[in-house]
Amino acid sequence: MTDKPTREQWAAAADKEVKGKDLTWQTPEGIAVKPLYTAEDVADLEPGLPGFAPFTRGVRASMYAGRPWTIRQYAGFSTAEESNAFYRRNLAAGQKGLSVAFDLATHRGYDSDHPRVTGDVGKAGVAIDSVEDMKILFDGIPLDQMSVSMTMNGAVIPILAFFIVAGEEQGVERKLLDGTIQNDILKEFMVRNTYIYPPEPSMRIISDIFGYTSREMPKFNSISISGYHMQEAGATQVQELAFTIADGMEYVKYGVNSGLDIDKFAGRLSFFFAIGMNFFMEIAKLRAARVLWHRVMTKLGAKDERSKMLRTHCQTSGVSLTEQDPYNNVMRTTIEAMAAMLGGTQSLHTNALDEAIALPTDFSARIARNTQLVIQEETGMCNVVDPLGGSYYVESLTQQLVDRAWEIIERVEAEGGMAKAVAAGWPKAMIEEAAAAQAARVDRAEQVIVGVNKYRKAEEDPIDILDVDNVAVRESQIARIRKMKAARDEAACRDALDALREGARGDGNLLELAVECARRRATLGEISLAMEDVFGRHGTFPTPVQGIYGGAYIGDARWERLKQGVEATERRLGRKPRMLVAKMGQDGHDRGANLVSSAFGDLGFDIVPGPLFQTPREAAELALAENVDVVGASSLAAGHKTLIPELIGHLKDAGRADIKVIAGGVIPAQDYQYLRDAGVQAIFGPGTNLVNAAAEVLVLLGHNMPPEQEAAE
Repeated sequence: MTDKPTREQWAAAADKEVKGKDLTWQTPEGIAVKPLYTAEDVADLEPGLPGFAPFTRGVRASMYAGRPWTIRQYAGFSTAEESNAFYRRNLAAGQKGLSVAFDLATHRGYDSDHPRVTGDVGKAGVAIDSVEDMKILFDGIPLDQMSVSMTMNGAVIPILAFFIVAGEEQGVERKLLDGTIQNDILKEFMVRNTYIYPPEPSMRIISDIFGYTSREMPKFNSISISGYHMQEAGATQVQELAFTIADGMEYVKYGVNSGLDIDKFAGRLSFFFAIGMNFFMEIAKLRAARVLWHRVMTKLGAKDERSKMLRTHCQTSGVSLTEQDPYNNVMRTTIEAMAAMLGGTQSLHTNALDEAIALPTDFSARIARNTQLVIQEETGMCNVVDPLGGSYYVESLTQQLVDRAWEIIERVEAEGGMAKAVAAGWPKAMIEEAAAAQAARVDRAEQVIVGVNKYRKAEEDPIDILDVDNVAVRESQIARIRKMKAARDEAACRDALDALREGARGDGNLLELAVECARRRATLGEISLAMEDVFGRHGTFPTPVQGIYGGAYIGDARWERLKQGVEATERRLGRKPRMLVAKMGQDGHDRGANLVSSAFGDLGFDIVPGPLFQTPREAAELALAENVDVVGASSLAAGHKTLIPELIGHLKDAGRADIKVIAGGVIPAQDYQYLRDAGVQAIFGPGTNLVNAAAEVLVLLGHNMPPEQEAAE
């Protein structure tokens, strides 16, 4: 019998094979991942058993062997009628729960007839202006039999009120309503920015929803604490994990401080995580999240084990999807879905292959949904509870994530909790620095994206996309608003809105008061405005990070030539070239805009970071006031065909057609010619290398690049 080889013998054999190359991988989280893990790495770790504290291996003893995760598809577009038809087709094809996407006008508390939302209605979700829309949305879908998840934070009060009244008028008692409302405002202030009110009244809204649902809706999850948008904004998995758990702690503290028994509401809290392409890291992240939540809830005084049990929905990553070679996205989504499953999610949405470009078509949505069905029905993966439990690598990585996330959580707590940390701005800055560092790694091809910065096709194949007629949707929504207002009891509606306004000034439960407004046919905009009259509307200005993107290019010859080009342009103009980075419409996702600001700023451009939610007229006025040379219009929510041409028109009317307008973000290739015809000078889609973009902008500004720079193009 031969002796077992030692770890040292393995190291010597591996070193001989790779000729001294260090095989250790440094992750973006700063974790050193070794090429080999053995029992020595987990000697002091005991993951326990599924269904038992601290739930490392899953929240149920039987996990998927007893019941698979719920298959959801996050969807909503155009009108309530169109979305309803889409939902019913999906449910017939095997989907098990609904996950509603609302348009940005709805998220921001505006009715479809508001002048600020002309480019947003129906584009990135379904338009919901009243309880009449909500009733149509769920027509033929029994709300006492269907779990409904709603991604809503800013206008959470009117949306939840409409849902409750739609259930009532379907004959469904509130106590039978099942589902989840996202209701996570702290992450909105940190990364997604679809807020309405300032932080303090926003936190009061959450407490009021906790109070109402704990009394009236025992089956309903009153909050889904979301890390998803943090990772989409650029957070590392450690940052996403830490800040999400810290957000949850803050919400629980607010609930307790408002007089609620922790064990009366904590069991209805749920979580929402992104699942990206770092396969084992994502598996370990979900396991670590359960350990951390059990720890913090014990610390906060929960006694019921259900209160300490982290249940989560997951969604495959949107930011990992590529416009280039988009059929690769099918494989990406499959890998991410497997990670969510192996990590122990309770429900899952799989993104469609075309979502880097537009809303999914029926064709692509079917592939995304069937990805989950194939995993559940064909692979045998669900037959074993936590199949990776005991893996040397996974158990070690889980513990490392627990430890690193806990360090950040302890900092948050030492500085007064997550609300104060968000107000101070350091979590947002930390995430933006991580995003800039990742963008530099991708642009330098240090992080490979197949079909984008490696193995790229010579020519991209066109794919069919879903295009929503924004004008037609808005007209139909306005007609329905007018019809409903004409038929309602106006005095009763005004009384209900006045009561809500007074409740906001005092201590009335805002959701309870809004339910009465919904019954009286108040619109979403009217309910939101009644609270805005008391709370005000929140606004922030972006502050781009500096030195992170450019720091990755120190010593890079091409980068230095570009900096020289910026300096030459500065000498010619008598000042630095100046660019306004504009975010028009109600889309608050600002990762792309912030990255452009950071990269161009590091090159030497004078950057004017425009405020969020501008109208085209406001963006044009800011461009004129700042005397910019270029306006970079960032688009993510499909309003580009409405908003950008209007911006160009305002600049022309002011006699400044010389200001170059460029566009970037999620813009389908099919729309490029339309924008060029409207006067857009350059278009940069998803996956654009920012160094290439800067070179093109310098040419637009009249700088002649040296031959070697042109060759690099």
